[in-house]
Amino acid sequence: MEVNRIYLMDCREGMERMPACCVDLIVTDPPFAIGFRARRANYNRTQERVLEGYNEIPEEEYYPFTLSWMQGAYRVLKQSGSMYVFSGWNNLKHILNALDEVGFLTVNHIIWKYQFGVYTKRRFVTSHYHCLYVCKHDRLRRFYPDCRFPSARTKDGNPRYRDMEDVWFIPREYWNGDIKTPTKLPAELVRKILQYSSVEGDVVLDPFLGSGQVAVVAKQMGRRYIGFEVTPEYFHLAQQRLEQEMYRVRSGV
Repeated sequence: MEVNRIYLMDCREGMERMPACCVDLIVTDPPFAIGFRARRANYNRTQERVLEGYNEIPEEEYYPFTLSWMQGAYRVLKQSGSMYVFSGWNNLKHILNALDEVGFLTVNHIIWKYQFGVYTKRRFVTSHYHCLYVCKHDRLRRFYPDCRFPSARTKDGNPRYRDMEDVWFIPREYWNGDIKTPTKLPAELVRKILQYSSVEGDVVLDPFLGSGQVAVVAKQMGRRYIGFEVTPEYFHLAQQRLEQEMYRVRSGV
């Protein structure tokens, strides 16, 4: 497996082909396993621009699936590396249990709060996402607290404190008129993670590449990248974005 490339294949197979301890940072948003439908009308999407092919995992298979890919992630991650795993609340218990079983150490449980809300009648609106920040070896784990704001206070206080809190208020991106996948992390969210947990030249892995957001932002920031995706439509969109250095792809391009 070469860096600065993405692969149309199952990440579990792909990570088996990678050397052990070769990745500095893993950032990924695995499938939900909640009966998600890419083109559901209540997501207020223009249907023809949302790519088909979202790879759902049956609920009864979710824990073995999660355990399997996390074992691969643990093997390829360096002792000094970190991993950020995003999850909705529905199967959060499986993510947490798998992390513990594989041997990852939890550093933070981050909450991403966003401006999103599907209309509900019988429960509260879900408008946050979980992000588990974990590592293999806490003493060797690299972290860069001064990467976004200096430690010195200013007359208006120190913005670094709020930036380093474990609740992140980062808006979702709405790609009006552009080709998109059903789920997508905003660039600002990916950029923040890469700043705090990597430096230029580091290798960043996304086992569930989707539209290629992690790889695209990593390339913009001078990191090396590698990613895996099983859905051909998503893979080709990610490949186009990386090869043509296009952040957003207009419909019909």
